Formats: sequence, structure tokens, C-alpha cells
Amino acid sequence: MIITNSMNLPSPFVSMAQRDYIYEPNEYRVTSLLKGVRETILERRHDKEIERDVSDMVWLLFGTAVHGILEKHQEDGNELKEERIKVPFAGYVLSGQFDLYNDDTKIVTDYKTASVWKIIFGDFEDWRRQTLIYCYMLRQIGFDAQGGQIVAFLKDHSKRDAKVKADYPPFPVQTVKFTFTDADFAECEEWLTARFAEIAAAEKLSDEDLPICTPEERFNSGDKYAVMKKGRKTALRVLDSLEEAEKWKAENGGDEIQVRPGEDKKCADYCSACEFCNYYKERKVAENGGNEAV
Repeated sequence: MIITNSMNLPSPFVSMAQRDYIYEPNEYRVTSLLKGVRETILERRHDKEIERDVSDMVWLLFGTAVHGILEKHQEDGNELKEERIKVPFAGYVLSGQFDLYNDDTKIVTDYKTASVWKIIFGDFEDWRRQTLIYCYMLRQIGFDAQGGQIVAFLKDHSKRDAKVKADYPPFPVQTVKFTFTDADFAECEEWLTARFAEIAAAEKLSDEDLPICTPEERFNSGDKYAVMKKGRKTALRVLDSLEEAEKWKAENGGDEIQVRPGEDKKCADYCSACEFCNYYKERKVAENGGNEAV
């Protein structure tokens, strides 16, 4: 990856950002598997061409700094800290590095920086999946891992909002815990098998033919349906489904329904390989060309 520094930030920022990860053949990290297959493959293929500015990596660097501070904690004899585990899986190497494992509590701990909105919405499936895979890997090498927890540092926490909003996280640090069953570990193995099968198939495809990331993987906000009237620029009503829009149009009038595609929030803002993705480039063109009428 090419690191730029357009704002001339201090050199330590640049040094942290330039810590290269070397992609090993047939080896995939847990964090890569949690992305869309297209994103994962494009990042590997175009690693030497992808360009990011240090200013766009501030929160990533903040997370790295948090890890650096916590690394100084001396683990007890029953703990593993910052360990990278590699296990063979389906002809590949599955690689993962958790922050802490306690063999007494059987809990894997990972530290994250996050927004308060993640806590408010309770959207923890990615955290659950990641710690579940770590536990699965630990079990493959002889540990009896049974659960995971995320210690989340909320970068946009507001003391004022915590005092006046009932659903607001009360503290800038939150712990989210998961307990796993045998059924969870069986499902995890099935998920990994399916994911590596997708990767094996995708590795043989050109960039353009790679499977499109799912709406969830793209952080898609969901399509909207606008009931329009000829001669009027603004919608009479915007609804969440085509069925709702058709019903409203039948009851209230209107000439057509326009599809307003949901925004792929990850593509532009959080995917480092977006400039090599034909889906992303075609969407940009389509967005500049207007809406599609139904």
C-alpha cells in the first residue's frame, strides 16, 4: 500500500501507517474473511497500487495506539496476549490474532475503537463472528475456549448525551460479551468452509467477474421508492418498499415510481480497493446519470 501525507502530519503517524502487512499465498486473516470476497481479493491483488492518506487513517492509528498501551500489561500465567494463531483449513491457512485469552475464564478478549451508534443499535454480529472464529481456532490447538468479549472504546462519546439520553452508553468504554455453544462452533466451521470455497472460486476470476459484495457488506442504506408526478421535481412521497409505494400511488395519485438506490456507505469511505472495483465505478456513473423509473 502507498501511504501519502497530504496534511504533513508528524512522522510518527506516517511510521505507524506504513507498517506493512505482507500477504502470504493461501493465507487469510480472520479480519479479511469478515469482508466481502470481492473486497478481500481486490485488496490482495492491488496492494502495491492502493493509495491511502494518513489523514484518512486517524482512527485506525488511534486503535493501534490503544493496542500499544494495552500491550504493556504483563499477562498472567493463565493468559495468552497478542498471539497470532495459524491453523490449516480447507487447503488454506487461517490466521488470526486476538488481544487476550484467559484459560481460566475461557474467554477471548479483543479491543476495538467504535462509534456510540454501534452500541446504541446493538449491531454486534461482526464482533460475535470474529471472536467466535478466534475461539474455534483456539479449540483446534487444544484450548477449551468458550466465549468472547469486545472492550469497545467509544471515540465519539459525549458526557452530556450520556446524562440526558436514556439509550445512550453511560461510559466511553463498553464491554460486549458472547457465550458460544457446540452448535455455534459447528455453524462456525460451516461458515468458514463456505467462505474458503467462495475465495477459491473467486481467485480464478478476473476483477470484473468477482462476486459483488452483499448489501450488508457494502453497508447499503436500502433502496427507497419515490412516487413522482409529471412536471414536479420533488417526490409526492418516498417509501421503503415498492409495494408501499404502489399502494400509496393507487390511493393518492402520481404518475410513476422512481427507484432511489440505497447508498453503499462502505464503498467510498471504508473500502481501500474501491478504485479497482467496476461495481463501485459503475455506481458512480449511474448516480451522476439520474434515477431509474419503474
